[in-house]
Amino acid sequence: MANNTTAGGWFRRVVWIGIFANLALALPTIAAPAQVIAMANLPTATPDLWPRFAALLLVLLSVFYIPAGRDIDRHRITAWFTVLSRLTGVVFFMFEPAYRLFMYFDLFFLIPQATLLMLAIRSAAPASRAVGMSAV
Repeated sequence: MANNTTAGGWFRRVVWIGIFANLALALPTIAAPAQVIAMANLPTATPDLWPRFAALLLVLLSVFYIPAGRDIDRHRITAWFTVLSRLTGVVFFMFEPAYRLFMYFDLFFLIPQATLLMLAIRSAAPASRAVGMSAV
């Protein structure tokens, strides 16, 4: 059963927006890494294989977000993993000034995802207890 709280619904929406944002960043990078790097004013990378590989990993990571975007309660660990992976991205890019754009990208999703997931779990817990009590 999906978490039907308001926060749960918004969490799922933000996860899906994050998936599409990741794909919007990753797919052009796979196709034309040098052009994307130049357009983002990032340091050049050679060979192009490495930025393309990083973009491929971002696509794969985004695929793992899909269960959390569908059902928070059934895939609670995956939902927390989406938040943790955004936090990891923030911390990883925080110390590289040339790549802080990626830190802000993950931070943009981290804050609402963490907040909404906590609210969704907290507001769903009393409802699940009430359902359990009525079955007794």
